[in-house]
Amino acid sequence: MRVLVVEDDGAMARLLRRALASEGYAVDVVGNGTDALWSGTENDYDVVVLDAMIPAPDGFEVARQLRERGRWAPVLMLTARGDVSDRVRGLDAGADDYLTKPFALDELFARVRSLVRRGAVPRPAVMRVGDLLLDPSSRRVERGGVPVDLTSKEFALLAEFMRHPGRVLSRAHLIDHVWDSAYDGASNVVEVHVRRLREKVDRPFGVETIRTSRGAGYLLHADGELGAADGHEETAP
Repeated sequence: MRVLVVEDDGAMARLLRRALASEGYAVDVVGNGTDALWSGTENDYDVVVLDAMIPAPDGFEVARQLRERGRWAPVLMLTARGDVSDRVRGLDAGADDYLTKPFALDELFARVRSLVRRGAVPRPAVMRVGDLLLDPSSRRVERGGVPVDLTSKEFALLAEFMRHPGRVLSRAHLIDHVWDSAYDGASNVVEVHVRRLREKVDRPFGVETIRTSRGAGYLLHADGELGAADGHEETAP
């Protein structure tokens, strides 16, 4: 297993190299964001241990750019501060986990093992399906470069569709993931929000990407062409 450590503090970098090597990892160490981006792009790593506050570009920007370049090695971000805003910023940038300094080496090892098991699964910081773009960190949605203004629930619903393009999502799935399983509000809440979402992301642009699969649920096409999906007839509600 190969690990990239990005840490500008020499003593900490040496400690991390020795500690991870003692666990059987092959360890590469760099001390700034420029070298981290080169190493992370040019090599295949099983995990990246990334300090947030490194010489520019900082760890947040490194994580974001690695994801934009299609590099999906799990990222464990190290931060000297325990501020929630820093943790949120790191996770939104594409990090998979975080660890606040000072930390116990046993906890570092456990988190690295967990990330190794997860593997390099694509988890883009910005989601794109066709000409639709959704940025969870800035709450930005665009279609063909044109901003689209959504409510928080519409944003969450579109994000769920964009996580599963081309897959039929049942009403129960959407309730569980966008509302929750205990939701006891209006029985047609999914239908109402899907209709509102179409009015904002489809119809002004002359496309039909959010489709109904009769008797099964809804799905998001990468384009606006009509057709069948998963053997179900599609029709607008």
